[in-house]
Amino acid sequence: MTTSATAPDTPDMPDAPSAASAAEAPDAPVRSRWAAVGTVTVATFLVVTAEQLPIGLLTSVGSALAVSEGTAGLMVTLPSLIAAVAAPVVPVLAGRLDRRLLLIGLVALTALAGLGSALAPTYPLLLAARAVVGVAIGGFWAVAGGLAVRLVAPAHVPRATAVIFGGVGAANVFGVPIGAVIGELAGWRAAFGALGGLGFVALLGLLAVLPPLKATRPVGLRDLAAQLRDPGVRAGVVATFLIVIGHFAAYTYISPVLQDLSGLGAELVGPLLFGFGLAGIAGNFVAGAAVARRPHRTVLVIVTALALAVLLFPVAGAGPVGGIVLLGVWGLAFGGVSVSLQTWMIKAAPQAVEAASALWVAVFNLAIGLGALVGGTIVNSVTLRGDLWAAGGVLVLAGVAVWSARRNPSLR
Repeated sequence: MTTSATAPDTPDMPDAPSAASAAEAPDAPVRSRWAAVGTVTVATFLVVTAEQLPIGLLTSVGSALAVSEGTAGLMVTLPSLIAAVAAPVVPVLAGRLDRRLLLIGLVALTALAGLGSALAPTYPLLLAARAVVGVAIGGFWAVAGGLAVRLVAPAHVPRATAVIFGGVGAANVFGVPIGAVIGELAGWRAAFGALGGLGFVALLGLLAVLPPLKATRPVGLRDLAAQLRDPGVRAGVVATFLIVIGHFAAYTYISPVLQDLSGLGAELVGPLLFGFGLAGIAGNFVAGAAVARRPHRTVLVIVTALALAVLLFPVAGAGPVGGIVLLGVWGLAFGGVSVSLQTWMIKAAPQAVEAASALWVAVFNLAIGLGALVGGTIVNSVTLRGDLWAAGGVLVLAGVAVWSARRNPSLR
């Protein structure tokens, strides 16, 4: 995944509107540091794997530490909620601290939390380690999400942003499944230990190639609140909230959807989700290229495809072929969400990228937890089909929010 970040001789994307935003950044570099972009991608892979790794370890952790699988699920929920708080708070507390040192500290915290999880003798201590992961995730994304404007020349910002967010797809496709395999073969503690080891590898990379990233102006609470007065930022935040809730309300229960609605065997769920992740990686880079030219149109196309895939699933997905096709469309569309919405925020707030990114990360993580909660409530009280209809309706509302920003000049 990071090899694509080592090709500075790739032709520039023409007419990249986000280049203008990047140029307005206070320290937009003249030359591109692709090695640093690649290392940040590895760190992205690390933090996303750290957040989602327990998904494949719930049963073994619950059995070893004598808790139910539902209680073990707090290992996923707790970091997401803490990350939602940490995203706006960490930049405020960091003040004028060099962002290179901040990122290195947060990656080191992730590595230590992985080792702490591996060594935790009781479930409460394991949850404490997972809480630390939440702080690291929120702080990392608040800084790293908009880092491309500080590492590469303005014309390369869309490509570099796509590369950095490629770590998200790679974590879904490789990180979490490999962690599950390690847990199966060597135990859940070994899986968390391997995560800690990867963290120290990423830490060494950042120490070696990441340049100084001074904070030109500390982010304050007023800066965060001020972003919501900007129509472009406000529309992006609302769209993010609705898109992520709609996606996770449905996708959290994709395994029973594929089996009970599409009639696919349980043995096919794993390979199909692997395919979903691969489609997501492709969608990330396709969207990264498209959003450079038309940020508003790109996000509108993505949310429309997501809404159609989810809304059609109860009908057209009620069979193996239809289910597989719609799952592929779903993965391709959702793969472009992060890079497109982050570019949206950079375009909408070119002089306050860190503050806007912090708000965006907070909303994104909050919506993950709320989406899973809403989806679970509907599945338990109604049906899987009802959950898909409801999730699709939320995605339609997201499309309306995106459409409302069509006249914003910075997003054209």
